Amino acid sequence: MADDTTRPIFVLCIENKDCDDLETRKIYQVLSDPEAEAEGYLRVIDESGEDYLYPAAYFAAITLSHAAMRALPRSSAGQGDAGFLA
Repeated sequence: MADDTTRPIFVLCIENKDCDDLETRKIYQVLSDPEAEAEGYLRVIDESGEDYLYPAAYFAAITLSHAAMRALPRSSAGQGDAGFLA
């Protein structure tokens, strides 16, 4: 996921061990952080609305359709809102 042209910008949380600000089965936005990705982490905007590093293994990469992207709140689609889409 290091290449910004192919790296998904959304992930599905599949694990939240010891992470109070992540909910399983919820979609989160990922911010580019090649250094973190090289170490096995993703920079994710979590439930607090802030971006933090979490183990990449806690997430599954997803691709949203254009219709799904249009359905997202404008702030969630690129302005750094907390996780969305339960």
